[in-house]
Amino acid sequence: MNGESSFRAALDLLRQGRYVVALTGAGISTRSGIPDFRSPTSGLWERANPAEVASIYGFRHHPERFYDWIRPLAHLIFDAEPNSAHLALAHMEAAGHLASIVTQNIDMLHTRAGSHAVYEVHGHLREVTCIQCFSTYPAEPLIQDFFRTNTLPRCPICGNVLKPNVILFGEQLPAVPLMAARREARHCDVMLIVGSSLEVYPAAELPLLARESGASLILVNLADTPLDALADVVIHADVVDVLPRLASALESE
Repeated sequence: MNGESSFRAALDLLRQGRYVVALTGAGISTRSGIPDFRSPTSGLWERANPAEVASIYGFRHHPERFYDWIRPLAHLIFDAEPNSAHLALAHMEAAGHLASIVTQNIDMLHTRAGSHAVYEVHGHLREVTCIQCFSTYPAEPLIQDFFRTNTLPRCPICGNVLKPNVILFGEQLPAVPLMAARREARHCDVMLIVGSSLEVYPAAELPLLARESGASLILVNLADTPLDALADVVIHADVVDVLPRLASALESE
């Protein structure tokens, strides 16, 4: 199918869907200024070995390396604004055309855009947790203080280093949102996959669960993915161009 026929096929599936779930990856946030970790131009993996700076083992032994590495990314996340693709999904939910969003992103832009049923399977930068006593605190003021003073955020109760509630290498995904994401995948009749390379598991298994349960798959991504051949509709385009058009067409009915 060409671009316009693929768009119309996606629109037809969304119109017919009784329970539509979106799965989003880093590609939905790049136009908000947040780079894809794996992009050769982002530098996030080029400046440091992820096994050293972004693993739970590395954090426990050298938390200062983690904070030095995440500093530029955290700056971008706290300064970022939802783009038209985030807003389009929020409008689709409000209009009753989207049941929920499962996201691999830690940037919180879906909730800031106004979406309510959001499952963050890789965690978020909304909170930090003490690695010793497990007390939890709002993240932004503590991380902003780190930006100003270069002093690691520490637990007011026990004095140990606070870890952002993002999933590092070597950690299991949070059980509650992961279980909810799998439930949504099995329950949906249409899954709209947006800006994900579908290379990171277990999130990449969700379209397979949806397909096994009889759901149709719509895939919107700039590059090819391993599941292109399995999808009912594939649109290789920028999500900020496609999602607002889909939302507008659905809302005009």
